[in-house]
Amino acid sequence: MYDVAIIGGGPAGGSAAIYTAKAGKKTVIIDSNQGVTKRAMLYNHYGVAEITGPDLVETGLNQAKKFGAELVESKVTNITKLDEGFNLTTENGEYEAKHVILATGFLTDLAEQVGLATKPGTEPRVKTIFDVDANGKTNIEGIWAAGTCAGVSVHTIITAGDGAKVAINLISELNGERYVDHDVLK
Repeated sequence: MYDVAIIGGGPAGGSAAIYTAKAGKKTVIIDSNQGVTKRAMLYNHYGVAEITGPDLVETGLNQAKKFGAELVESKVTNITKLDEGFNLTTENGEYEAKHVILATGFLTDLAEQVGLATKPGTEPRVKTIFDVDANGKTNIEGIWAAGTCAGVSVHTIITAGDGAKVAINLISELNGERYVDHDVLK
């Protein structure tokens, strides 16, 4: 069983996976390759003069994999609550995880069948978002949401930051104390 399953491999999901995997949490990213970042050209991402969306996503996922995250290319079709954690049914198999982070961008189609609370989106072209608290928790214990699907701006720098924030909050809860990850120059 994974500690964390992240649905969505864009900036929010990839960033969350970097933090959870680097913190030693067994992490799987399940990505359906439907993210809007894959069609973007970015000139406004801090620290990068310019980068294509596909290159940004690939770089982020490679960072997460370097820390031990596994990447599965498939679409999640259902999430079922277990006694401990969740079963994620995909088009290519099933995965079990103690916690789930939804980083599905514009896609909130799992909400109705899983029982997740939603509300109207506030960003242009984002019709529905998951209803989350300030930490990224949804109404179902153990399911979190980050990025555009959680109501933050669609800009990659913001969704990546939100993914990191939600991952840090989840790690902190799992560890029972506030998690901080700072590497220093040697």
